[in-house]
Amino acid sequence: MAAQRKRKKRTGKPLTKARIIDAAVALADESGMLSFSMRKLGQSLGVEAMSLYNHVANKDDILDAMLDHVMGQIDLPQPEQPWKEAMRTRAVSARKVCARHPWATRLMDSRKTPGEAFLKHHNAVLGALRGAGFSMALTIHAFSLMDSYIYGFVLQEQSMPIDGEQGMAQVADEFQQQMPQGVFPHMEEAAVFAMTSGYNHADEFEYGLDLILDALELRLKASTCAS
Repeated sequence: MAAQRKRKKRTGKPLTKARIIDAAVALADESGMLSFSMRKLGQSLGVEAMSLYNHVANKDDILDAMLDHVMGQIDLPQPEQPWKEAMRTRAVSARKVCARHPWATRLMDSRKTPGEAFLKHHNAVLGALRGAGFSMALTIHAFSLMDSYIYGFVLQEQSMPIDGEQGMAQVADEFQQQMPQGVFPHMEEAAVFAMTSGYNHADEFEYGLDLILDALELRLKASTCAS
């Protein structure tokens, strides 16, 4: 008589789309998107890659959901906030979120299927500006300008070989040593400033953000007076 085979009980959490996306985000955070693959994602979950397709349509489905997961972490403008405060809060939060997920910034412009968090985020930003009296045209200008600044700054920040004030001083010192003396006086002056003033490139974000918000405020006042 053949021995009766006993089915092995499954251990661990069941595979779900939410669990797959959490693992995908963690994998991208750890090693970036260049080496990201369904096979590696399956390995991180302890399953075969084909098992993932029982819960997601394809890799694009995962990428869309990953980006939506990240967008959902950005603080949204609140109805009771003054518009400048709301835009500042959102901008600072977006920068912090992108710092936690460096791969996400480059992924944003490549996705064609917006998720719920993406739509909620954009709707809240547009609503805050429209509620403050921005025309639709000025709202679009403001949104485009702020996003270009936020994510452009993030990309620059991620690529620069600088880590805080001390790192900036070191980079400036090395840069100055490589320049021929007296040939580029303004560059030398900037390097000395960076080495001796306690300059921190990270502080530039909120300085530039203030300039943008102040300029938008002037445009808003001008459009209000004209109407």
